[in-house]
Amino acid sequence: MELFRSFIFVPGNRANMLERARNFNSDVIMVDLEDSVPPGEKETAREMAKEWVPALKKEGKRVMVRVNSLDTGLTRQELEAVVSPDLYGISLGKVESTWNMRDADRMLSSIEHLAGVEPGSIKMVAWAETASALVDARDIATASKRVVALAFGAEDFTNDMGIERTDTGEEVRVPRSLVPVAARAANVASLDSPFVLFQDPDALRADAQRARQMGYTGKFAIHPAQLDIINDTFSPSAEEIAYARQIMAAWEEAKAAGRGSLAMDGRMVDVPVVKRAQNLLAFADAVEAQGR
Repeated sequence: MELFRSFIFVPGNRANMLERARNFNSDVIMVDLEDSVPPGEKETAREMAKEWVPALKKEGKRVMVRVNSLDTGLTRQELEAVVSPDLYGISLGKVESTWNMRDADRMLSSIEHLAGVEPGSIKMVAWAETASALVDARDIATASKRVVALAFGAEDFTNDMGIERTDTGEEVRVPRSLVPVAARAANVASLDSPFVLFQDPDALRADAQRARQMGYTGKFAIHPAQLDIINDTFSPSAEEIAYARQIMAAWEEAKAAGRGSLAMDGRMVDVPVVKRAQNLLAFADAVEAQGR
């Protein structure tokens, strides 16, 4: 089971930050060539990413690169620079339609062949951060077999809608809740937008907990101090694991007695509850296996 709890952006033009990323406790390191890189630094970032993807992979990191959107004309050059056997995948922002995903897929297929990479192995994270992308979110997530996650971009979404972005996030409550539904329908992971108040850990924890309740499987970070909270929030707690084990033990007893449901702590336990417990325990095993 792949862990997609925490992704952290690292500016591709910042050698000091890329060096620090060697020690980041993130499920995925996202070397950024897009929003965190000024226009005049794009070429520098591209060349640094080419160098740092294998360096971070050598440290045992799973590495992705966020490339610039297709409408910039920079995407293919960036893919040609960073695609290698060391790259786990790419993140594509400002996706407007399924055609964007298919175009990126075709680019990757041609570049993989030249780079000696197994065909179809480079994964993609697609961003739903415009009204158009949100309406077509499920189709975007299924447009390519490479897609492993659908991400919500609150900042760009509010810009596209022409509405104010606030700290409380009430203005994105509805669109934010739709992305994990679309992702689940497409059977891919769902990643919540970064929380920009990186010096407020309590607010981050509350925001991440809301995201998990909505169905998100993980969240982007913009600062390494956010990673422990995000990993903790999107991992099963000791109490959740213990309760899931109680459910499974009680279910085995009920099955042996020929019953299809049971009562536990005043609540009915039936097949959907058991499946949730099984999934939680499988996820807990995956977290433990990675030692995080």
